[in-house]
Amino acid sequence: MDTHTEQKPVKPRPGPPPRLGRPARRAALVVHVVASASWLGLTLGLLALGITAATGGSAGTVEASVRAMKLFADWLLLPVAFLTLLSGLLLSLGTVWGLARYRWVYTKFWLTLATTTATVFALRPGVNSAVTAVAAGGPLPDAGDVLFGPVVSLSAYVFMTVISVLKPWGKTRRGSERPRAVA
Repeated sequence: MDTHTEQKPVKPRPGPPPRLGRPARRAALVVHVVASASWLGLTLGLLALGITAATGGSAGTVEASVRAMKLFADWLLLPVAFLTLLSGLLLSLGTVWGLARYRWVYTKFWLTLATTTATVFALRPGVNSAVTAVAAGGPLPDAGDVLFGPVVSLSAYVFMTVISVLKPWGKTRRGSERPRAVA
């Protein structure tokens, strides 16, 4: 009788993703910071235009404000939002920070995803409905359409900037686990 039992080959656990080299990491960081700052600046501009539209004045001023908001929302916000999201994802996956190793990185990822989604499904439709109403000669239907999105977005971006600088909360449970040896 053969006492030797055949063992199944052990599949090696996949290791961490490859890290970005220093030049690539620096380039990705510059792109991320510039895109993030652009998104913050665009949001400040949208807020200023929204306040101008909501506090009104002449119909021409309200219409010019919401049309400018539409221009920002249609041509600038989404490319900058996606560039911020993708460059942040590249940095998290290509550096020691990881996507789910530190709570502040994980929080930034989900907030960036949420604000990008809100831009698509809330801010842009709100601005578009304001433009449609004002262009038809009516008043601004709801000041919230032009104010709520920029206020919420600005709050989220400032919060993300603060946690990027302070790096609070430490590691996640996944980040605290010790790497297991591959047998």
